[in-house]
Amino acid sequence: MRILPPMFLTLLLFSSFGLATTAEEFRLGIIGTDTSHVPAFVKLFNDPNAEGLYQKYEIVAAYKGGMPDNPSSWDRKDKYAEDIQNFGVKIFDSIESMLPHVDGILLESVDGRPHLEFARPALEAKKPIFIDKPMGGNLQEVLEIFRLARENETPVFSASSLRYSEGMQKIRTQSPLGKTHGVDAWSPCALNEKHPDFYWYGVHGVETLFTMMGPGCVSVSRTHSEKYDVAVGLWEDGRIGLFRGIRAGSAPYGGVVFGDKKVEFAGKYDGYKPLADVICLFFESGVAPIEERETTEIFAFMSAADVSKTRNGASVTLEEVLEAARQKEFKTFTLSLDESGTWTLDGNATTLDEARKTMTLPTDAATLYYRVILKKAPNAPHEEAMKALDYFGDAVFVRYDY
Repeated sequence: MRILPPMFLTLLLFSSFGLATTAEEFRLGIIGTDTSHVPAFVKLFNDPNAEGLYQKYEIVAAYKGGMPDNPSSWDRKDKYAEDIQNFGVKIFDSIESMLPHVDGILLESVDGRPHLEFARPALEAKKPIFIDKPMGGNLQEVLEIFRLARENETPVFSASSLRYSEGMQKIRTQSPLGKTHGVDAWSPCALNEKHPDFYWYGVHGVETLFTMMGPGCVSVSRTHSEKYDVAVGLWEDGRIGLFRGIRAGSAPYGGVVFGDKKVEFAGKYDGYKPLADVICLFFESGVAPIEERETTEIFAFMSAADVSKTRNGASVTLEEVLEAARQKEFKTFTLSLDESGTWTLDGNATTLDEARKTMTLPTDAATLYYRVILKKAPNAPHEEAMKALDYFGDAVFVRYDY
């Protein structure tokens, strides 16, 4: 096993959840089989020759999930579910039916929009959760997941596997270059219209930046073009960190550290195992290895970069976007299709035209947004349910039960 970073050791001493486990076996369930991370984690956790803590942890169950308006999600969920069944993983029809059979959750859905709704029942059932990137579909939902975790006294953390690459962890915990004066980080930065710009893929490079800089960013300015992005963050101590998002040419992951002693590359990507090691320690201790403040800053940085883009690169404070997210309230509708083809909205019979009117925001609703969960009865046709995608009004699609 990898040595626990000093910051994590400190957190272990001051756990606010107290959920450390002494069980000899710990069963894990996956939510969302629509990413290549799923078979990668199953191979690590279910390896019969695994050593150390991996002997205790096994992935035994999964729920497919999937968002039908995102091909990167919908087109992969069945293939990866089939792959992991060969490792003894049982596929459940719902999160709720899976929860009694597991002790902890790996929330893997590649689409961030359903993460809040996927996490909610697990947190209410007191199941600790690792959430793969992005933590949520927007900043408000990231804050709400943390609020639910505190309310239910159940730990949660989110990270990219890049964070735990050895070179980046050395910069963070050992300072081999002396004081870190600044970092330039980069990653692929494909955009997805269903997500804030950097949430979909730029989050890798932004997390690389924060891993080595630490928290404390106060403002962001962004320069954007079709093929490139550069977001510059100012830290409260005067340091400057830069993220370059790449959509053309070679698009590796990496970073350069500006230290007291010299300027040096941060090292190579080490794959999924270092993150999986930390996930084991997380479930073992019941303590999140990353402080809520830092994760919140990462998503506030990316949201502030979006606002800066609309203001032609003007500097935007993280506090501005955080305050806007705190003030924004949301209402969640449930739109359901039964086997006879009848639609209901929150249990009341409706038509799609009527539903659209209900889910269209009033013109003065600056601090409100609507969300919709789409439910399809098992024998109702998927094609009919998909007609609803054009009838959501202003509501954001956040979950599909089928």
